[in-house]
Amino acid sequence: MGKTTGFLEYERETPARRPVSERVNDWLEIYQDFPAEKVRTQSARCMDCGIPFCHDGCPLHNAIPDWNDLAWGGRWRDAIRALHATNNFPEFTGRICPAPCEAACVLGINSKPVAIKAIECSIVDRAFEEGWIVPEPPPKKSGKRAAVIGSGPAGLAAAQQLARAGHAVTVFEKNDRPGGLLRYGIPDFKLEKRWIDRRIEQMRQEGVVFVTNQAGDAIALRREFDAVLLAIGAEVPRDMKIPGRELNGIHFAMEFLTQQNRVNAGDAVKDQILATGKRVVILGGGDTGADCLGTCHRQKAASVHQFEILPAPPAERAASTPWPLWPLQLRSESSHEEGGVRQWSIATTRFSGDGSVRRVHYVRAGDSSGAEFAVEADLVLLAIGFTGPQRTPLRHDARGNIATENYHTSEPGIFAAGDARRGQSLVVWAIAEGRRAAAAMHEFLLRG
Repeated sequence: MGKTTGFLEYERETPARRPVSERVNDWLEIYQDFPAEKVRTQSARCMDCGIPFCHDGCPLHNAIPDWNDLAWGGRWRDAIRALHATNNFPEFTGRICPAPCEAACVLGINSKPVAIKAIECSIVDRAFEEGWIVPEPPPKKSGKRAAVIGSGPAGLAAAQQLARAGHAVTVFEKNDRPGGLLRYGIPDFKLEKRWIDRRIEQMRQEGVVFVTNQAGDAIALRREFDAVLLAIGAEVPRDMKIPGRELNGIHFAMEFLTQQNRVNAGDAVKDQILATGKRVVILGGGDTGADCLGTCHRQKAASVHQFEILPAPPAERAASTPWPLWPLQLRSESSHEEGGVRQWSIATTRFSGDGSVRRVHYVRAGDSSGAEFAVEADLVLLAIGFTGPQRTPLRHDARGNIATENYHTSEPGIFAAGDARRGQSLVVWAIAEGRRAAAAMHEFLLRG
């Protein structure tokens, strides 16, 4: 795969990020262009490893060595065919997936892994530029109708698969624009929304109907449609029940991020939550916390602290997570390059203020002295995860997710996929879930 000796001749290289001084003054994506010749060179590093563990590392089981080889050979049109065979939206995963495939790359045992994510994004971007990606309406209709509730990556993937199988698909989205958390959760500097709009238009031309500003009731829709899919995500935020939580100025991360995305889309947001000129504390050290951090930088916060309750991971892969497992190790996002104070082993104990939050009090996790510290704050953002999907009349499991068996819920003809079924996870898992749920629905519709 690739060039036989490529992994010996070439070093790993990925697209460069735009200078911090430039990117914090706009909402555009942070990465610079990656020339085609560099993409080919990176593809050449893919080894003929015999057992490509990247397949298993990727929830979509992408045929990664195949399209690496095609890119190395300059067969770009064949490369996008191989890429689309398993992934409906490689322009999303190529931008925002943390790349578990790279963690499982055989080359990563004793060297830097193949730049799979950058190659993937380059292939699909080139394919769009060349006009190779066009609507693919089905040659014939099945006469069956399917409803999809939720237009995040799981819902979109399922809808496209079902439409291409010949079913009449209607997607119901509670917001005013389709895209789910791709549109109203992930900041524009990580994923510009024009990429979503481009796919939505393709799907419309394939026959998918989008109904916005309507959440959709699965039980009611089942009386109208032959099958229904719940892809509503896991949007119930985890809260903190500590003294001072009622103070003004303490908000869930998604409130903050969604509002800025709406403003970027041209909407007027009344009483927008802004970090401008404020001392901000972000509670939570994951991806959502990093998204809040980058947004605070662009809103020109006076200062930003990001607190994580867990201890700092090691700089290199921990011995407890050997290859090909997803490694426990320190990861720094682009937002961390841009500024702010990042602290670990911080357990927040209370908030204090005069009606509005003014201080965040905390102890150091694992410190037996119990000494309490405080940092001044005018805005606190809670980015500590989600507890599951909104409750439905369907059966839920012990974790609060919608219970399924092969994507079938407790109600005949109603299916569930994505975060609503498995809990908060990655965009690549959502797409994989949508595709697999669509396969289960297709089988059900053919039997009906």
